[in-house]
Amino acid sequence: MGNFLWLPHLILLLLLVPGVVCSSSHNPNTLCVSDDKSALLQFKSTMSIGYEHPFCGDSYPKTKLWNESTNCCSWEGVTCDVATGRVIGLDLGCSMISGSFPQNTSLSRLKGLKQLNLAFNDFNGSEIPHGFSQLVSLEYLNLSHSSLSGLVPSDVSILTKLTSIDLSRNFWKISFDSHNFEMLTRNLSKLENLFLDHVNMSAVVPTSFKNLPPSLKGLSLYECRLQGEFPSEIFQLGNLEYLDLSSNSLTGHLPKSNWSIPLRLLDLSDNQFRGSVPASLGNLTRITSLDFSSNLFEGQIPDVFGNLNKLTTMYFSSCSFSGQLPPSLFNLTQLTSLGLSSNGLEESLDLSHNSLTGPINEIKNPNSIRFVHLDDNDIHGEIPTSFFGLVKLIHLDLSSNNLSWVIQSDMLSKLESLESLHLSSNNLSGVAKLDVLSLLKNLSDIDLSNNKLLSVSSDTGVISTFQALWSLDLSSCNVRQFPNFLRSVKSLKQLDLSNNVIRGSILNWESKGWEQLVYLNLSHNFLTTIEQFPGKNLQTLDLRSNLLRSSLPDTPASLDEFLISENKLAGEIPPSICNLTSLRILDLSMNYFGGVIPTCLGNFSNRVSVINLQSNNLRGKIPNFCVDYDNHLTNLALNDNQLEGLLPQSLVNCTSLRFLNLANNTLNGLFPHQLSILPDLQVLILRSNGFYGGLDAASGFLSLQVIDLSQNDFTGPLPTKFFQSFRAMKVVVYYQNEQCSIYTRVCGDDNYNIKNVVEITMKRLEMELDLEKSLTGFTLIDFSDNRFDGQIPKVLGELHSLLVLNLSHNSLTGPLPPPSMGNMAALESLDLSSNKLGGRIPSEWMKLTFLEVLNLSQNNLVGPIPVGNQFNTFDNDSYAGNLDLCGFPLSKKCGNEEEPKPPTSKLVEDDGSAIPFIWKLVIMGYGCGVVLGLSTGYIVFTTRRPWWFVRMVERDWQRNFTRWIRRIQGKRNMH
Repeated sequence: MGNFLWLPHLILLLLLVPGVVCSSSHNPNTLCVSDDKSALLQFKSTMSIGYEHPFCGDSYPKTKLWNESTNCCSWEGVTCDVATGRVIGLDLGCSMISGSFPQNTSLSRLKGLKQLNLAFNDFNGSEIPHGFSQLVSLEYLNLSHSSLSGLVPSDVSILTKLTSIDLSRNFWKISFDSHNFEMLTRNLSKLENLFLDHVNMSAVVPTSFKNLPPSLKGLSLYECRLQGEFPSEIFQLGNLEYLDLSSNSLTGHLPKSNWSIPLRLLDLSDNQFRGSVPASLGNLTRITSLDFSSNLFEGQIPDVFGNLNKLTTMYFSSCSFSGQLPPSLFNLTQLTSLGLSSNGLEESLDLSHNSLTGPINEIKNPNSIRFVHLDDNDIHGEIPTSFFGLVKLIHLDLSSNNLSWVIQSDMLSKLESLESLHLSSNNLSGVAKLDVLSLLKNLSDIDLSNNKLLSVSSDTGVISTFQALWSLDLSSCNVRQFPNFLRSVKSLKQLDLSNNVIRGSILNWESKGWEQLVYLNLSHNFLTTIEQFPGKNLQTLDLRSNLLRSSLPDTPASLDEFLISENKLAGEIPPSICNLTSLRILDLSMNYFGGVIPTCLGNFSNRVSVINLQSNNLRGKIPNFCVDYDNHLTNLALNDNQLEGLLPQSLVNCTSLRFLNLANNTLNGLFPHQLSILPDLQVLILRSNGFYGGLDAASGFLSLQVIDLSQNDFTGPLPTKFFQSFRAMKVVVYYQNEQCSIYTRVCGDDNYNIKNVVEITMKRLEMELDLEKSLTGFTLIDFSDNRFDGQIPKVLGELHSLLVLNLSHNSLTGPLPPPSMGNMAALESLDLSSNKLGGRIPSEWMKLTFLEVLNLSQNNLVGPIPVGNQFNTFDNDSYAGNLDLCGFPLSKKCGNEEEPKPPTSKLVEDDGSAIPFIWKLVIMGYGCGVVLGLSTGYIVFTTRRPWWFVRMVERDWQRNFTRWIRRIQGKRNMH
């Protein structure tokens, strides 16, 4: 759920529990019991007045006016029994209370207390006091949003009269153990409402919920860290009205019969419930909200919605539903929106990210639907005319389907309320006439991207009414020039014309009307010059992959992201860059910039997170980055330039640095072991420089997952201590339910993501392949082409998540790595070629069942080659230059005493699996959906192949490589 998606649920909770926020009842004619008055005053004395809670609109300190000289029954928040004068209700919710809750709280002396509300206060992380067990008359307890912590005390289960408990929204600081929760569910036989959102229940077994009483009406367990199979009996409790199990790791099935008929809200989203949706769902005639999104449900959605006339919201996204849409969905009279997407608060029918096929021609008029979201499915055919009778329609999203349509004025003219139109990624063809859209006076958001439009035209004579336009996306629409109407639209904030065929220049007059732009994407066009950047409010400017040659005009100081990679810009980096006081992402890569790196870029590290200057002609020394400890630099790419000298010492201050690429320069000096103190450094690439010396002093690098020291002049042995510190390579880490990159740990909450692309060079042939998903968890060690000597350390066998190991072209001696390397089950590429290694190939290596590339050539190995598993797939070239090796696939046979059994058959699918190639690993970043190129440079695995093998590769490279990639992806997906 989004940050505020729980608000509708809260409204329903208020209906379920009339006393969720107790209304104070003043009894001026009733004198309160003196002992109760004393207890209240003592509680007041232990608390202080704090700050207003952010969720309390009318917060005020209720206890501030409590006066010892007045009747406590008249105090704010206090309710007394008229007959006895006992305090029976205490409502101090949103009272700005602050302070630690004493374990011997005076509130335990309120023997007649029935309702206690302390929600939305700040008790500074103190534990729930055990004294509540003395409140034997308590029926209602609300401690939500109160900054409490610790285990819920077992004596809460003694309060057998409790009908409502709310401990929610203390954000996992409160927890239950299995025993205490078991006691609570068994003893509280009158319980009607149990709200435990954000309570840590990871120790609770879901079967405990079977003990909940039949009286239960509301159960809310949002984000409680529950896991395991949830009992289906809960869905059948006869009085249940509200059930929220969302955002846990629960499994289970929906019951096929005997649902709780009173059920009004059911939320199972973000779990692992499986199976099909039963037809008995149609019996929930009182249901208003259904959310099954992000589960493992499958099959066809049953057509059982005809009687669910009260249903207002429905989310079935990100499951595996298939088949046709149930026709009865389109006739739900209470729906204010019809949707098949998942990108906002306003969708009420959400079936996005499935494989539903339609049809969508069942909408009946008149209809009150305001939001239509049918995106990201497999719906095909023409858009039915019935959509254009939805006169209250505000948002229409039909993107990412197989729909076809030609925009016509008579269809759209009735949609007078339409504000947002999304038709991207369909098969729209012909000419999109924006003057037709201008008839819609309220239209503020248009997305026609990724269609087969021949052109985009507009008539400025009628476009004058097109004044509400806020966002326009015409990317990948074959646009050849800037649409004329843009000059008259004064409200435009976001403009995306990327991936088109716009040529020439951005002239001053063409950017008129763009003064209010905040986001401008003109990437992947054919622009050559820019006379002026538009406006003074621009925050994101993306000009990547154009033909820009001339110098740039002054950039707006408001820029947050400046992306201008892959152009033909030359000269020095413009000094106006230093004026970008709000800059966060800077990408000037893949141009022809020369000169030195401006000193100001080093000073930017206190606010900039990404600096990418790779593949230019920059020279001189690297300036001091991270001069101050207060910095935010996470990604620094300076590779493929002409930089020289030592690394600046200030890099050790870059405590947020995750990615550092300095490859292909002329840098020198000893190995920068001081970088080992950087806690988040995951990628370190120093390839092809002039670094020298040994690694003796190196250790640390606990987060490192990619290290490339190849093609330098490092010497000496490979120290055991160095590899022992690679903690991140010892454990395989998988990220679930998040779009994360292993390189930067940039996840969904950050402002940009990292995309991984692998560019493979096989002799004269190159191809680039997007492996974004398969490279999550990528790990690599490449120390090739140096002068390391001595034996290969045994500790390498502990790097269980290592995928690629390249120690080739060194002077390593001794036997091959010991049998412990057989435990490196994830290893996919191993290159130990061109060393002085001797001995036999360990038979334990046959455990490396993921091994796709093996190169042991040009060593002094002896004896038979192991037979079986992956060793049956490697060709002669893997062993060339080892004169005393024998056995398959070599022609040299072994002696009878060591003759291995020949392989039964060589799998055709593995032909060519040992293809030698040069990897070029390119890690690209995206900012708010805007691509930020952040290439890490070359990682060389194997080189120096004979000419006959080159011809074989050139003949079969595409077939073999494709199979190899598919196998890797399949293996990763299994994990």
